[in-house]
Amino acid sequence: MKQIIELHGKGESIRAITRLLDVSRNTVRRYLREPGIPKPKPRAKRGSKLDPYKDYIQKRLSEGVDNCVVLLREIRELGYTGGYSILKEYVHPFRRWRRKPEVTVRFETKPGEQAQVDFGRYRYLTPDGTPRYVWAFVLVLAWARAMYVEFIQRADVAGFIRCHINGFARLGGIPRKCLYDNAKLVVLDRDEAGQPIWNKRFLDFALRLGFDIQLCRPYWARTKGKVERGVGYVEGNFWPGARFTDLTDLNRRAQVWC
Repeated sequence: MKQIIELHGKGESIRAITRLLDVSRNTVRRYLREPGIPKPKPRAKRGSKLDPYKDYIQKRLSEGVDNCVVLLREIRELGYTGGYSILKEYVHPFRRWRRKPEVTVRFETKPGEQAQVDFGRYRYLTPDGTPRYVWAFVLVLAWARAMYVEFIQRADVAGFIRCHINGFARLGGIPRKCLYDNAKLVVLDRDEAGQPIWNKRFLDFALRLGFDIQLCRPYWARTKGKVERGVGYVEGNFWPGARFTDLTDLNRRAQVWC
């Protein structure tokens, strides 16, 4: 380029410069018209495999679903063929702020010694937009971490007992102890000495099946941390992607998920 400008400055014609430097006339004209360092034209930005699904992802984020495992499962059902990392990178700025958990020393048990049980309530909308609720019974074997989940319409003692029977049958046995929080389904109150006043119907059930009832320290649900994490896992991983027609269908999907 420097030679072109110097020759042109000496009065040489474009044809002469072309002949002397063995370059095309268009090249000479371009350098004389726009002196300076030539810059390559910017490449068109390539589209991402995620682009067609971003509207759907934003819709799910607005509904409070920011678990990338769930989102990946859903958009793959819609045809997404990309990877997990690009989805995680896209979702990260939109994730809700989470408080860092406090550290707790974990209490371990022997095989068959303990199961931890909890209930969680989940909201859904009927086809006409009416809000409804179901209860999730979650039982986690403390040693094996095996989980049983069952959804029921009413959180009453009869349903609670039925879920235990179904869970024990599914997991293949009855643990020595079951750990609960201080829910009315298990313990009605405590007396002046701090001793539990049991729900007699549930106590009778436990005695008949031969497992001990173990209670968390009041206001310290972290005592049953394994099932607390289980309820949170159901809420964060299964429930956001749940699509069901009725309670039977919901429980069938929950068992497949487990």
